[in-house]
Amino acid sequence: MKNLLKYIVLTLGFLVVFCPNTRADEVLNTRADDVLNTIDEAVKQYKGGDFGGAASNLDYAAQLIRQKKSELMKELLPEPLSGWEAEAANAQALGTAIFGGGINVSRKYTRKSSVITIEIVSDSPVMQSLIMMFNNPMLAGAGGGKLVTIKGQRAIVQYDEADRDGEINTVVAGRFMVTVNGEQVDRDDIMAYAQAIDFDALMKN
Repeated sequence: MKNLLKYIVLTLGFLVVFCPNTRADEVLNTRADDVLNTIDEAVKQYKGGDFGGAASNLDYAAQLIRQKKSELMKELLPEPLSGWEAEAANAQALGTAIFGGGINVSRKYTRKSSVITIEIVSDSPVMQSLIMMFNNPMLAGAGGGKLVTIKGQRAIVQYDEADRDGEINTVVAGRFMVTVNGEQVDRDDIMAYAQAIDFDALMKN
């Protein structure tokens, strides 16, 4: 029982910590019916010996919290730069059954035939392998990438002059993978969008 209560406290703490721009009571009210009721049901199931049901409900509550975080992260995607248009941002919270779980938000920007997509992935187990690559310059440059620093963040830039396609990958705070992908664009275009990302705000999430 103590372990279950500890899990519940950590779950609620996760909700508050990852919503820094929202008052705690507002966050709880937003998902109170779904999250707290699901946790209450899990406690009842645990006390009744239905451990499978309790675990399932706690997983469900955690998924609801991931969804809330993904919606907040969409706000961190930059507005279109001058001369560009942008589609609505997308958010997806993956359960642990899919690549170990995680949160993915993305937004597409267009200017005539040019397309740039910004994607942010967080809370994913695959981050560890990406961090290892960033910490090893030889691995980072193995695929033709070049190491650069963007607003204090290490990044790997890959760009094909002939095809005018490129990509910038950045690991932020060891928890976020930020990818800026461009098609039919100049290198300066993808660099400009990478510069438009508020990494400081991202690190506070």
